[in-house]
Amino acid sequence: MTVDGILNINKPRGKTSFSIVAMVKRLTGERYVGHGGTLDPEAYGVLPICLGKGRRIIEFLVEATKAYQTQIELGVATDTYDASGRITQRGDPSGIDRQQLEAAVNPFRGLIQQTPPMYSAVKHQGKRLYELARAGIEVERKSRSVNIYSLKITDWQPPLVTMEIVCSKGTYIRSLAHDLGQTLGCGAHLKNLLRSRCGLFDITDAISLTQFEDACRYGYWQQLVYPTDIVVSNWAAMVVSNDTGQLIRNGRPLILKTGIIKSPGENYCRVYTINGVFLGILHFDNEKGQWQPAKIFQ
Repeated sequence: MTVDGILNINKPRGKTSFSIVAMVKRLTGERYVGHGGTLDPEAYGVLPICLGKGRRIIEFLVEATKAYQTQIELGVATDTYDASGRITQRGDPSGIDRQQLEAAVNPFRGLIQQTPPMYSAVKHQGKRLYELARAGIEVERKSRSVNIYSLKITDWQPPLVTMEIVCSKGTYIRSLAHDLGQTLGCGAHLKNLLRSRCGLFDITDAISLTQFEDACRYGYWQQLVYPTDIVVSNWAAMVVSNDTGQLIRNGRPLILKTGIIKSPGENYCRVYTINGVFLGILHFDNEKGQWQPAKIFQ
């Protein structure tokens, strides 16, 4: 029987997100497994692993706010923007004080434009940028809007600056590190990166690979799986009758007179059967004033 839901895995440094998916498949025997947002191999921390129908919630995990704890080394820039790359610039950060650092960081707060690094999974004419970069080809990349909700310097021990960052999807912390180095004029690269939160999944609750392997060995790994609807548990919710539930399963749009109040910006809601079973997700069609079934789980 297929298991549906999400594992909160603490990905270790040195492993790819795909390798964690492959490990979960191998240890559990589950065929349908995916992850909720790639972490670079050298990054570590929260990596949600989605099982069965839980994979259908991945797009909402990808959209979720992320939190990171990062360490940036000033004075050295690399082509990958992290410690694994070839050095492209050296500078002297010894004259930078805390006040200068705070001033340089301030423009990176809020809605900013960010250019993805060449060593990234973004596609250009059908090829991943990192494939082109490895072939020695550099192409122009379009900048994109990302939102840095919070950026706090927690430690400054030259040449290392430690930060806590809360940001939107699509944010490259490596790019932020590189851009900070360019702003300061000395170069910089990402030395260490921990993802401490992805949506509602927190590092304090994440399980290590060793813990997961033990759970598989002794047959209780299913107890570590979170229900799929935890990803959207902060959304408005409603309970429907059996008849209305069948209409939703059939993909019929609904004009709901009771059960939920539509507020500006609330484009989704979660819906349950009268028995408390998570039925699916509805999306509000503003033009028609109807709730349209978006994803059905039962």
